[in-house]
Amino acid sequence: MSEDNTELKNIIEAALLVAGQPLTVDKMLTMFPADSQPGREEIRAAIEQLEEEYADRVVELKQIDRAWRFQTRDKYASWITRLAEERPVRYSRALLETLAIIVYRQPVTRGDIEDIRGVSVSTDIVKTLLGREWIRQVGIRNVPGRPALYGTTREFLEHFNLKNLEELPPLSALRDLEVIGDELNLRLDLESGADTSAPSDDASGDPSSADGEHEPEPAIMNEAQAAERE
Repeated sequence: MSEDNTELKNIIEAALLVAGQPLTVDKMLTMFPADSQPGREEIRAAIEQLEEEYADRVVELKQIDRAWRFQTRDKYASWITRLAEERPVRYSRALLETLAIIVYRQPVTRGDIEDIRGVSVSTDIVKTLLGREWIRQVGIRNVPGRPALYGTTREFLEHFNLKNLEELPPLSALRDLEVIGDELNLRLDLESGADTSAPSDDASGDPSSADGEHEPEPAIMNEAQAAERE
C-alpha cells in the first residue's frame, strides 16, 4: 500500500473510532476538500484493509446496511456489561411481536399487525418503536382511511447488530411470534451483555406500558395460520 493510501486508511480508521455511529462512504467523503476527495473505490479499499487488520482483534469493523462502525465482539459482552450501572430495558412480548411483524412483513399497517396478532395494537407501542427509530412511516396504503405503512430503519439494524435483514433467522425456522420476540430480546441482551437467565415479565421500565395499560394476552399463530388470515 502506498504512503497516500496508508494515510487515507488512517484517516478513515480515526473517523470510525470517534464517530459514535456508523459511517457511510458518502459521509466519509465529506471529510475531504471537494478538490482533493479520494475516489469511492479508494475508500472501499481502505475499509477492506481495515477489516483484514481487525479480523483477529477484540474490536471488529462491522458493516451496518451501507455504513460501517467499530464495535467489540459479542463474545466479550458479558465483561463489558459490568461497566454499565443499569440493567438494560426488557421490552414486552407485545412490543417485540409487533416489531417482528413489521420486520418480516414490511411494509405493513396497524390493521395488518392486528389481523396477525389477533388483538389491537397499543398506540404506546407504535410510539415507542417510532421513538427508538426502529421503524418509520414508509408510505400510505391507498385504501379508505389511507393508513400509514411502516418499515424498519438503519437504526434498527444498528441496534440489533445486523448488516441487513437477510441476517435475521428465516421466518419458517421460528415456531411463532413468541419465539421471534424471544430472539429479538436475546439480540438486545447480546448487544448489551445482559444476563438472560431470568427474564422478567414485570412491566416496569417497559415503554409500551407507560400509561399502566396492560394489553390482553395475544393469540399466537404460526406462519401458516397468519397466511390463512391474509
